[in-house]
Amino acid sequence: MKEVMLTIILGGFFLLAFAGEGEPEGDRLKSIWGEQVNPENPLPEYPRPQMKRNEWRNLNGQWSYALTEKGSSFPTAFDGKILVPFPIESSLSGVQKRVGENQELWYQRTFTIPSSWKNKQVILHFGAVDWKADVWVNDIKVGMHKGGYTPFSFDVTPFLIKDGAQKLMVRVWDPTDKGFQPRGKQVEDPGGIWYTPVTGIWQTVWIEPVEKTYISHLKTIPNIDGENVTVLASVEGITSSDIVEVKVLENGNVKGIGRAAVNEEVLVSLPGAKLWSPESPFLYDMEVSVLREGKELDKVESYLGMRKISVARDANGIVRMQLNNKDYFQFGPLDQGWWPDGLYTAPSDEALLYDIKKTKDFGFNMIRKHVKVEPARCYYHCDREGILVWQDMPNGDRSPKWQMRNYFNGLELKRSAESEANFRREWKEIMDLTYSNPSVVVWVPFNEAWGQFKTPEIVEWTKNYDPSRLVNPASGGNHYDVGDILDMHNYPEPVMGLFDSKRVNVLGEYGGIGLAVEGHLWEQDRNWGYVQYKTSEEATDAYIKMAEKLKQLIPNGYSAAVYTQTTDVEMEVNGLMTYDRKIIKLIEERIRKVNKEVCNALNE
Repeated sequence: MKEVMLTIILGGFFLLAFAGEGEPEGDRLKSIWGEQVNPENPLPEYPRPQMKRNEWRNLNGQWSYALTEKGSSFPTAFDGKILVPFPIESSLSGVQKRVGENQELWYQRTFTIPSSWKNKQVILHFGAVDWKADVWVNDIKVGMHKGGYTPFSFDVTPFLIKDGAQKLMVRVWDPTDKGFQPRGKQVEDPGGIWYTPVTGIWQTVWIEPVEKTYISHLKTIPNIDGENVTVLASVEGITSSDIVEVKVLENGNVKGIGRAAVNEEVLVSLPGAKLWSPESPFLYDMEVSVLREGKELDKVESYLGMRKISVARDANGIVRMQLNNKDYFQFGPLDQGWWPDGLYTAPSDEALLYDIKKTKDFGFNMIRKHVKVEPARCYYHCDREGILVWQDMPNGDRSPKWQMRNYFNGLELKRSAESEANFRREWKEIMDLTYSNPSVVVWVPFNEAWGQFKTPEIVEWTKNYDPSRLVNPASGGNHYDVGDILDMHNYPEPVMGLFDSKRVNVLGEYGGIGLAVEGHLWEQDRNWGYVQYKTSEEATDAYIKMAEKLKQLIPNGYSAAVYTQTTDVEMEVNGLMTYDRKIIKLIEERIRKVNKEVCNALNE
């Protein structure tokens, strides 16, 4: 084992740890980044890299909070301060309290509007709030959002007062595992593979000024075979004569330009484009503007990666995943995305980036983002660093009775109409969030049988909504002859229990090598792993043995594999790193070597 030595530097000087109000609560594990969080300026980075404007204001920091009974009116007093955007159950929030289905969490702060924003529309953005959020500005309710994983916004211009401080209040209700909503691994009674619940604001809150006509969303679809890219800009406040212009740039030089009527697709020709891959994650810059009679009304900066994910039969008739029209074995860890001090929220942007860089250091080319969705900056880092992403839909509702190995006639959940409609809406919002990220290549609507329902229908809708990516219908769940992938789970060692001659075959989960490292444990005596070892050498030997077995299965049909997992999480000690990321548990050089061999298995 070796210690991970990290120096966190911002603005040329060391940030001081918490002092006084805003100090982390609890005595459990802290990451290096958590120990360095600045309560005056947490997560200061621009939160939406794929649609960037120069002017904005971050509203993270100290807010007032109160816990009230569900259904109560506005709180008459507040309980104290909470550090946004860390969820209230986390240490970094400075509160570390549970909420539950019978309580509501209230937030309040004030903010001011810069004088330079005069005559502009002001948009209030939330990166993510778990789960139901009601928002008031100056005591006027401006909107509501249901969904714990995706951004939402409100035009608050009509509700702003002319001068002085603006009052912002948010009410949150989250029933965790007592409701039907997507929640991932959050439960009221954590243990084993289930973790601490998360409630409330857990991503950046911010405001930005825009014109009355402005771009609200971008959808970018690369086409390497046609040597072009299609861009669809959603625009608010339009007239019928408005035009959208898209410029694609390389090192500041325009490589392609296209125009179309507003809310129509813009086609930009890119002959001889440089392709994006984990080995060469090249990104083009992009500028998208709205024009009216030749005048620019709005412009956002973005980027794109030219890549293609597809399937094809190899010389032996086996259906393989392809990247940019070449067979490509995808191999990576199950990435839960949890933090000991921030739970759902990484303590800093450097921490978010660290997990991605470390995954590449280990020799992987992919991650499976497991029943969680990350902030937009995470996918931006994946794009820039060059790592493929399988994006799960977080599970919710109940799981039907699971019949082990009864894959093709196992029970499916019968959801209520409300639960079903909510699933479809939240799944669409998740897909919209990452639609334009070249790193995201596979959609996974269901994990095992956790809330699995109407699989053929959901898979068909997913495929129709985004035909540019592959759909893994149910990773390790009830299998149907739909989608692009048959996904098996097997612990601890790789096996091929089934083979589909018409689809890609993948090992969606295996491994789970447990190694408890004293001094880096969430619980001292309740640690859990699929298989347990006592030393790094033993665990590394077991890892390599499994990887060698996986290599033998690749010629027989496997086209991807997912090892469990990137880090320990709470009582799970299956990670390649400890939960606090301070110890790399397996011998890095040895696992990097064998991982590279697995990734290159189809190219030898």
